[in-house]
Amino acid sequence: MQEKKDKQETFLFAAWAVSVIAMFGSLYFSEIRQYEPCELCWYQRILMYPFTVILGIAIVKKDVRISFYTMILSAIGSMISLYHYSIQKLPFMADNAVSCGRIPCTGQYINWFGFVTIPFLALTAFIIIFSLSFMLWKQSKEAN
Repeated sequence: MQEKKDKQETFLFAAWAVSVIAMFGSLYFSEIRQYEPCELCWYQRILMYPFTVILGIAIVKKDVRISFYTMILSAIGSMISLYHYSIQKLPFMADNAVSCGRIPCTGQYINWFGFVTIPFLALTAFIIIFSLSFMLWKQSKEAN
């Protein structure tokens, strides 16, 4: 039983750590590198930043029930990130992309290895948080 609790706490901590890294990464790009976020980037931030607080509180309270809510929010964030990445990388999506405001959502501030862009990094973080939350949720259901 203790081993299962340790694993759950590890999943919670790992999800929180990913959210903190994603938050500081986005702040690095906007505040230090001076990359102005587009509208879709703001939506991704709106979904990512609360994870640092929500998961932090869940760690302190050892509340694994939060996993259901973090799964939902990270799934929504993944969809936004996937759409954003698609309009950056797929020409037919970029041609039909709606105007994103002052900063075009099709712009790529970074393009590491030819495929790693800021929305790709956000998508990766959302998928990791979703996966950890799903494993945590599944374990909590098996315990009942």
